[in-house]
Amino acid sequence: MAKKFAMVFGWIFVVLGVLGFFSNPIVGKAVGAWFAANTAHSVWHLVVGIVLLWVAYGMAEKAAMVLRVLGLIFVLIAIIGFFSSGSVLGLIDANTADNWVTLVVGLLFLWGGMSKSGMQQPSAPMGGQQM
Repeated sequence: MAKKFAMVFGWIFVVLGVLGFFSNPIVGKAVGAWFAANTAHSVWHLVVGIVLLWVAYGMAEKAAMVLRVLGLIFVLIAIIGFFSSGSVLGLIDANTADNWVTLVVGLLFLWGGMSKSGMQQPSAPMGGQQM
């Protein structure tokens, strides 16, 4: 499940990152855009997307760990965003919708990274027999 999460969200984040560089009503600096995004925000989306795709396609055994780490980062960014006005740490433009989506995505990443199929199964004790 962690590999699928990484793959799906990787593509979503790459698309969002690219969209952020063009004027559109969904994400960007356009007046009335649902989600605020400056260049740093769009680059962040691209980096997250590329990391998730790299893990999904190249290092699937690390997908759960990467999802957990990114989940914690996203939850922290959301919390900071809720207490900031207009930007996170003065670097990433964000609005209330961004903060809520970031929180939900962070929680989804944590869930995907900690799900039973995302966690490594314990190996058999020495001797190869399980109790």
